[in-house]
Amino acid sequence: MNSARREATRQKLYEAAVTLIAEQGFSSTTVDEIAERAGVAKGTVYYNFASKNDLFEELLRHGVGLLTASLREASEGAVASGGSNVDALDAMIRAGLEFIARYPSFTQLYVAELWRTNRAWQSTLMMVRQEAVAVVEKVLGAAVDAGELSDEIDVPLTASALFGMVLVAALDWQAFQPARSIDDVHAALSRLLQGRVSGPGA
Repeated sequence: MNSARREATRQKLYEAAVTLIAEQGFSSTTVDEIAERAGVAKGTVYYNFASKNDLFEELLRHGVGLLTASLREASEGAVASGGSNVDALDAMIRAGLEFIARYPSFTQLYVAELWRTNRAWQSTLMMVRQEAVAVVEKVLGAAVDAGELSDEIDVPLTASALFGMVLVAALDWQAFQPARSIDDVHAALSRLLQGRVSGPGA
């Protein structure tokens, strides 16, 4: 199987797995069901992944890798067009919302798995999460260094908070406020980022 074809097959398996696991949970999802949903033979699953655990671990790595890349591209695009570091952070918020709107099932799984402690892939999950947060942390640090944000900011903690804010706010939007537009949700989070939530009496 050539690399392009194999990657296409793996993508089908990722999509099938994330949909099934979101619907019925990891333990209840079988390799047979994943193969059937992906439209491939069961042997194809094992050709690409050693086990269901291996498939799910790679799915998490793949999905968070896509999110990390989209955050990085948004940040670099904002800076390349003459924007500030705060503009880059704002662009990452938008990119995160767009990613979650495109991959809601994956995001639900990812957030749920973050809080489990007995999974074989816990170390992988922590590693890829840190890679994503590090993209935010780098730009946040640059904003502090440039005097765009207060030097009293705890950069690592604030980066984690921004990352978590986008994930949770987007899931809340998808689940409970789906009639709202992405522009509306982005504007609300942007106000938080830029400190524009105080009233005139503050």
